[in-house]
Amino acid sequence: MERAEFLPVLQDSFSAYYDIFENDDGCETDLPLVFRADYYSRAEKYWMSKNIKIWANETNEFAYIFSSDSFDNALIDECIRYALDQGLPRVKPHREHQYTHIKVIFIADSFDRETAKYIQKKKYSKNYMFSLHGFTELKTAAVDLGEEKAYPNPPGHELADYFSKLFAANRK
Repeated sequence: MERAEFLPVLQDSFSAYYDIFENDDGCETDLPLVFRADYYSRAEKYWMSKNIKIWANETNEFAYIFSSDSFDNALIDECIRYALDQGLPRVKPHREHQYTHIKVIFIADSFDRETAKYIQKKKYSKNYMFSLHGFTELKTAAVDLGEEKAYPNPPGHELADYFSKLFAANRK
């Protein structure tokens, strides 16, 4: 599958639940950022009326999608640093905040095994007020279009299933 064909499909898939930002709020960068996708969810439960709230929670995700012919370790570190620098200020921890995940997805025509392992070993987590106000976790994935396979880090394990379903749907 070609990157030029796959990126619009990926963006369309994200747009079902996420808000898409092409230029990341005007931040100028020379990184191969294709788009940023933001997801916000709030759930509440009431008893008898909205004045008697039983519980509420918020879950958020900020996904940064980078695309290039190939990635090296320095570029990967720079992309992850950019995503964390841009994503962490958007986190608003409070009593009802459960989590905010920052996803960094690398799309390339092919990945050598060492680079994919390097992406799989990336990790970052932060808790707010001893996790009473939620936490943030980094989820990364190397998406190899040649093999049609994703190599996620352990917190981002669901990305492997997501991309395998996306590849299967594109083959039809």
